[in-house]
Amino acid sequence: MSNNNSVWTSIPFWRRSAAWATGVASVLLIMLTFDTIGQITMGSAEGLEKGEAQRVPAPTVINHHIDYKMSAKRGHEVPVIGKKEPFFGKEWSPKDAEALLHLGKLTSQAKNCMNCHTLLGNGAYYAPDLTKAWLDPKWAQMIQTTGAKTREEAMAKFLQHPEMYPTHERRMPNLKITEKEAQGLVAFLKHMSSIDTNGFPRNFSKTVEQFKQGGTNAH
Repeated sequence: MSNNNSVWTSIPFWRRSAAWATGVASVLLIMLTFDTIGQITMGSAEGLEKGEAQRVPAPTVINHHIDYKMSAKRGHEVPVIGKKEPFFGKEWSPKDAEALLHLGKLTSQAKNCMNCHTLLGNGAYYAPDLTKAWLDPKWAQMIQTTGAKTREEAMAKFLQHPEMYPTHERRMPNLKITEKEAQGLVAFLKHMSSIDTNGFPRNFSKTVEQFKQGGTNAH
């Protein structure tokens, strides 16, 4: 008597198929993992000075002018790292810039910024997204309001005494941020704005233009 069992009901066939599928998926996962690591690894100060493309620039990017412009090639906005400019009145060494960014990151965690804000799309939506907060045109007005000389000084003053400079309907509470912590947070936010986020947040420039015409904060 002939055996007419279909291959689709064969247990050995499904075992082999499962083994092959698991193997292929594992190889793809390993490849994607290495690719992701390369994409999110922070660049070097040397590479930044040479003008090399870095998705996550080195901490010393705080020594440079940062803009956010439309790329016709990529079809969305990308960070543009420009010429050097003083940050809090000086140029920071790689070691000092890294330490300042580290302080800013720790401060953002200690003060639970993501309880109200989003960073790179993660967090709460009670307050504005901070991914490109450094580029917010509101700071140009805040310079005059706070009596600061630069954008970073205005941001630091606001972070230390937000109740004195209301910028949004949902006012930020005074979190007792020290001057040094404020500088670290500003450095952290400036570095954040330099990260290539594939055009996130979308249509940022359009929102900026709406703000200039009387709209709300771009961030």
